[in-house]
Amino acid sequence: MILLRKISLYQFRNYETASFSFDKRITCITGKNGSGKTNLLDAIYTLCYTKSYFSATIQPTVMQGKDAYRIEGSFKHRDKEELVSCIYRNAKKELSCGGIAYEKQSEHIGKFAAVMIAPDDIELINEGSELRRKFIDGILGQSDRPYLEALLQYQKVLAQRNAWLKMYDTNGRPDAAQLDYYNSLLARSGSYLFECRQAFTRAFLPVLQQYYALLSGGGEQVSMQYQSDLNQHSLPYWLSEHLQHDIRYQRTLRGIHKDELVFLLDGNPLKAYGSQGQKKSFLFSLKLAQFAYLRSNMQQSPLLLLDDVFEKLDQQRMEALLHIIGDDMFGQVVITDTHDSRINEAFDAEAPVSFIRL
Repeated sequence: MILLRKISLYQFRNYETASFSFDKRITCITGKNGSGKTNLLDAIYTLCYTKSYFSATIQPTVMQGKDAYRIEGSFKHRDKEELVSCIYRNAKKELSCGGIAYEKQSEHIGKFAAVMIAPDDIELINEGSELRRKFIDGILGQSDRPYLEALLQYQKVLAQRNAWLKMYDTNGRPDAAQLDYYNSLLARSGSYLFECRQAFTRAFLPVLQQYYALLSGGGEQVSMQYQSDLNQHSLPYWLSEHLQHDIRYQRTLRGIHKDELVFLLDGNPLKAYGSQGQKKSFLFSLKLAQFAYLRSNMQQSPLLLLDDVFEKLDQQRMEALLHIIGDDMFGQVVITDTHDSRINEAFDAEAPVSFIRL
């Protein structure tokens, strides 16, 4: 089990300087909107994954008017205390664990797992396929080091092949041997990623269905389908047979970077046919299944971070969720909410709950 004992923030988002301790399995962060509840969750996530959950770029995470931040967290990990430090300064990010700096930030991925559930996560269902690919890659990338390495290589070589295609259009005919080299690298890493994603879907689906039944009360059947060009032909086939199309559009049109994960409700696309309540149940089921998958494959319980979830759930779903996360198997849970009273009513007096009031 991963346990966060203490976190210190300096010039991170709205925190000039602050320090917080976590002494119970469940910590509830309460305060008015704008007080920094979500920012504190984001700081925890950043220590686990080297980047913000809510911002694609660094700048929004630096306190307004400043040019640097520092986050430090003390974790209990496999019966030993470890200090993780993330510093952004001079337009560079520095990451260390136990006083030892990482040469590559990717080396940190998978050491401290966390699962975040936040209001905007509904985009995972409603928006395009890129978010769902990132969902799979995020899970497999931290639980399977070879997968992460293959993914990084695929993305790098894909960018190189696309640059070759653009060069073809502007500079005549570039070196064909270079294209063959890119194709061979893409085929090797892409085929491995495809096989891993297939295996993931098979293992993940039963857990997803189990949690959906618990949250929704049953009566509906959910599923998901992994769709890929490689279900029809090998990647070398697509790269060869569609080369002229790729040259015309100056990018690689076929491959595992176009994969899709389709969510289904009673056999119909959830995105089009699901109600808001059904989508929320499905989303929470996805995240709980993510937690269970990581716990099983990493032999540790990730941190579970819940941002403002009570505002988004009806009473039945909220009670079902609290019953699930109340089990000790979920390890450390950090929840944000605007109301102390709602949190107090949610957990009985015997529950291992502490409060951080902002």
